[in-house]
Amino acid sequence: MATKKGTIGIVGLGKFGMQLAEELVENGRKIVCIDKDEKKVKKALELTDYAFVSEDLSKETFEETGFKQCETIVICIGEHLDTAILATLNALSLGVKKVVAMSVTDETGQILEKLGAEVVYPFKDSADHLAKKILTHNILDFISLNDEIEIAEIKVPKSFVGKSIIESNIRQNFGINIIALEVGDKINTKVDPKYIFNEGDAVVVIGDSKSVRKFEQKK
Repeated sequence: MATKKGTIGIVGLGKFGMQLAEELVENGRKIVCIDKDEKKVKKALELTDYAFVSEDLSKETFEETGFKQCETIVICIGEHLDTAILATLNALSLGVKKVVAMSVTDETGQILEKLGAEVVYPFKDSADHLAKKILTHNILDFISLNDEIEIAEIKVPKSFVGKSIIESNIRQNFGINIIALEVGDKINTKVDPKYIFNEGDAVVVIGDSKSVRKFEQKK
């Protein structure tokens, strides 16, 4: 099966997985899904043509259903550790850019992290939060203060490297304010406008969602 660039794979269509699927599709992303429950897959088929019923989560099944072509695969199986581990291992073996695994306990999360997956916890991270992180490329983390205002940690655009903060005119051009600067492992809340950006720097900014998104998309 041919999938488009940027497609997100979702393994498991429980509450978290379905909410994630809906959020991604609403924001224009293509998805491919798999679950053993036919009713859940039927619901997912309202969002995508690529939703499959299967209890087999082997590497071969993932390849046949198009997961190998995905940019990111999210394993939304939190209640069965053995199944979650197997699915995560098989997804990682496909060589996709990123594998995210859901965990309901810290202990399981530690295991999944050691396997090489990025871990999310449904009791801490909402499907909406994860969807926003998937949909953006330079945002490292964010907090929504309400439906409009966000605080986000964003990688400094490459075009800003070698320029000072004041030269970059971030407030004037993007309508956001820098509230902290991250250089290496250090975060400085006293931001010097004369500081010259280096590659790998990140800024913590506050602003409305559209303005934050505009800045995140700056090359």
